[in-house]
Amino acid sequence: MGGFKYEDLCQMRDSELESIFRAGKTPEKKNLVGYEFRGYNTPMITELLGFRKFKKGFFLAEGQSEDGLEIMGFNVLVVQNGLYGKWLALPSEHAPKRYGFYRVYEVRPYERDNKYTNALLLNYGIPRNGLHPARLLRDYLVQPDPNNIDLYLGRAYFALGALRVFPSFFVLERYNRIEGKIGY
Repeated sequence: MGGFKYEDLCQMRDSELESIFRAGKTPEKKNLVGYEFRGYNTPMITELLGFRKFKKGFFLAEGQSEDGLEIMGFNVLVVQNGLYGKWLALPSEHAPKRYGFYRVYEVRPYERDNKYTNALLLNYGIPRNGLHPARLLRDYLVQPDPNNIDLYLGRAYFALGALRVFPSFFVLERYNRIEGKIGY
């Protein structure tokens, strides 16, 4: 498998994405650190709700290293201007709204969120998120093409007690270096 293009993945059916996701490989954390990735939620309902497009950034918090057990990440609000429009941070490119912070680590078979052992887990269940609804998210991330370290496929779940509800697939592609203070 391989040779996928960002826009093609964004427009595939869930059944196609499921097959690609299951065959994907675990991303290397070092290939994510220091960058923001343009993101696109595949379900049409996310467009109506105003969060189809987003950015995800990955960084090292104090005491972390690229080859360590975990790194950190965040989301960025962006202008909702369609799949082919630029990913423009809100309220501005120079002062992006960063929210929905998460820990990133390889799936641990002994933890509750262990559905895809070929993935990284983006775990939003951290104190930094307070009461924000993002704290309920648990995202799995794979690299669909072993030769392309710029393209990723994600699967998002809401953690509702012991239940995990699958709301959507999302696609990420390297977009820009992280600029400015993260505010973590």
